[in-house]
Amino acid sequence: MKKLMFRLIQFTWGLPQNLLGLILFLIYHRCRRETFRCAKITYWKSDGGLSLGMFIFLPDDVEEGKRLDFFRYHEYGHSIQSLILGPLYLFIVGIPSFIWANSRKLRRMRLDRNKGYYTFYTEKWANSIFKHYIKDR
Repeated sequence: MKKLMFRLIQFTWGLPQNLLGLILFLIYHRCRRETFRCAKITYWKSDGGLSLGMFIFLPDDVEEGKRLDFFRYHEYGHSIQSLILGPLYLFIVGIPSFIWANSRKLRRMRLDRNKGYYTFYTEKWANSIFKHYIKDR
């Protein structure tokens, strides 16, 4: 029942990001996949993770262990943000997070100021969500 509700809410309230996620999910159909909680994870040839609603994309070279667990839970935290924010997710989380991760200027600023990637509000919030889920395991 939880999976059905998760998917129903994602594909109604969170439709924009889930449609984008579904398109990527179909494009990367030959990649390794798994289900994590209620989300679909695809392991792609990229060095970064991406969460679009119930579709999560993780680097295919991440080995089993704590680092992979961290990535899974962090990106699942973004999936929960999608449930909370619905159609506002892309504007409040998705686009700012993408810019934070991919802007050369912001990467340089993080290095110069010794700021971690996860200090940005979108990433910090996703981590706080996943810490809640780990506690409830």
